[in-house]
Amino acid sequence: MRKVVLYELVSLDGVAEAPENWFPMDDDEVYIEHLAEVIGSQDTVLLGRAMYDEWSRFWPGSDLEPFAGFINGVQKYVATSSPLTTPWTNTEATDKPADTVRQLKARSGGDIGVHGSIRLAQSLLSAGLVNELRLVIAPSLAGSGRKLFDTPDVLRRLTLQDGRRTPNGLVLLSYAVTSPASH
Repeated sequence: MRKVVLYELVSLDGVAEAPENWFPMDDDEVYIEHLAEVIGSQDTVLLGRAMYDEWSRFWPGSDLEPFAGFINGVQKYVATSSPLTTPWTNTEATDKPADTVRQLKARSGGDIGVHGSIRLAQSLLSAGLVNELRLVIAPSLAGSGRKLFDTPDVLRRLTLQDGRRTPNGLVLLSYAVTSPASH
């Protein structure tokens, strides 16, 4: 069965919203290699509507690799109840993302990535559909903004699979989601 891999950039104080304000955008070879490794195993991506609207205006004209080639070519499903207004190749809307994920997991293929999309990530965590968390912790305090883990129904037990530090101070963590945590 395919895995759902949640990939998030997170500040040290847990903020996942607007990483362009606090994520160090310096060249970091270890981080770029890590990103290439994560996306290299994915053949499908799930996005929330706000992330889709933002990315569909930016990524089709971008040459920032390795992500531009990946995100422009991969099959994308967008969690939304309204029609998509900005065209982007290989994109399909779904108003039932949990059902779509269950169907995708039952098919053969690579990993299913969730990038950004905080509300979608929270709903998939709550539904028990995420298999792995790949977190990039920035050496920054955002101060304010939405946090990935700020709802009690996402409580899960995690098993650390890998942890690395990059030259620029990013911490790259990989966790398997093993089970719901007991309350």
